[in-house]
Amino acid sequence: MKKTALNAYHHRMGGKMVEFAGFEMPVQFEGVNIEHETVRKALGVFDVSHMGEFRVTGSKAFELVQRLTTNDVAALTDGKIQYSCFPNGKGGIVDDFLVYRFSPENYLLVVNAANIDKDWSWVTANNTHGATVVNESDQTSQLAVQGPLAMEAMQKLTSTPITDMEYYTFKVIEFAGVPNVLLSTTGYTGAGGCEIYFPNQVAGRIYKAVLEAGAPFGIKPIGLAARDTLRLEMGFCLYGNDISETTSPIEAGLGWITKFVEGNDFIDRPLLEQLKANGTARVLKAFEMEKGIPRQHYEICNEAGEIIGEVTSGTMSPMLKKGIGMGYIDKAYSKLGTSVFIKIREKLHPATLVKLPFYKG
Repeated sequence: MKKTALNAYHHRMGGKMVEFAGFEMPVQFEGVNIEHETVRKALGVFDVSHMGEFRVTGSKAFELVQRLTTNDVAALTDGKIQYSCFPNGKGGIVDDFLVYRFSPENYLLVVNAANIDKDWSWVTANNTHGATVVNESDQTSQLAVQGPLAMEAMQKLTSTPITDMEYYTFKVIEFAGVPNVLLSTTGYTGAGGCEIYFPNQVAGRIYKAVLEAGAPFGIKPIGLAARDTLRLEMGFCLYGNDISETTSPIEAGLGWITKFVEGNDFIDRPLLEQLKANGTARVLKAFEMEKGIPRQHYEICNEAGEIIGEVTSGTMSPMLKKGIGMGYIDKAYSKLGTSVFIKIREKLHPATLVKLPFYKG
């Protein structure tokens, strides 16, 4: 297994280590629920150095990124970030990721850890424009400092104002005495905060500084399990669960990052335009349960017990204290407020389709 530059710290801090996306990563430290609540109420720090980073530069950088991604890169300005996805040429999704614009000729793509090799092959295979692409994943560490107190705590480590940064923007700053650190107001929790990128060589120095600065605010190290429950409470898609090579962004509810504007001739545009115009046979919907905990691959049924869908993500919400989940459901049953049933150990448990996010804060 690969190890992040902070692996030894996780062992020393009592992290329960597991294999994830080819890396040895901490799934939890103190416990999922307490870590989850720490992020919602104060702040926590995640090691997300397993994520991938691709740099796209040169006079053809814009053309390549625009062609590869469903969102409209032309709408970006320097210092802004977009959530987007790679369409796979067959109506499905290669991956979902973030696009950072440093300049019209300099972009950073931050991709999912499990898809780094696949994404790299996709980007390079489609680089017919002659852009310069560099895989910076193995040289880059990343921390996600998330929670309502995160930015106030991190301000202690830089003289550059960061507490007033808008959502989905970034700055390159001196941070914890380290120059040229990338700090962005992004994250996967819906709790506020930032993500911080820096070279592996300074990972320990920055991690210790973050923990020290956050200590008066109640910072804790957070594992992957709480990362998953936090993102699900917000209804954020997880690649491999809610989206994949066989799901289109239209049926996944990602039409908002699929921009059919002039000049945005991305891969699969005609096919996805057709899906948007005609509708899809199934759609990704969120549901809540009063009793029972939904899990991936559980069947979703109608009152007669007929299968009308499948759960893609499910958990017991630490904040709402009820079962929550998402799944693809036949369009006929997809209206908000519809009663459906989740089959758990051959018994039908009632659920109701609800609007995202589950957790409103």
